[in-house]
Amino acid sequence: MNIVLFEPEIPVNTGNIGRTCVATGAKLHLIRPLGFFIDDKSLKRAGMDYWQELDVRIYDNFDDFLTKNDNPRIFMVETNAEMCYNDVKYVGNDFIMFGKETTGIPIALLERYKDTVVRIPMIPGTRSLNLSNAAAIVLFEALRQTGFKNLK
Repeated sequence: MNIVLFEPEIPVNTGNIGRTCVATGAKLHLIRPLGFFIDDKSLKRAGMDYWQELDVRIYDNFDDFLTKNDNPRIFMVETNAEMCYNDVKYVGNDFIMFGKETTGIPIALLERYKDTVVRIPMIPGTRSLNLSNAAAIVLFEALRQTGFKNLK
């Protein structure tokens, strides 16, 4: 599995997601601009001693990401989507993308990928979940559907 962070802003969230990726064997893809430096100590503190084991890839922009990953199948997670994250069938090399903490995924991208935009159900009026929590929720559903391969 692959987790994609589109222009992440908060290093602690990215560090936590990196740690989750290491624990599950997922790759982490970061699309610039980033709201922090990769050597940021809060990023590495959140990822603890796992950061050096993380398979992380960094891209200059979304088009660079698409090119280097051969136009992958992407599920974009947004709060206003109609389809629930567990209503789709994940396969082993899917990409699950989350937007920046303050503004989410740009509307133009959501419209372009409208058939694969999913949401995590929440009580009405709730704005959003923490990014690292949301990433873990969707990633573990994808892993469950694919049989938790290589996990014990």
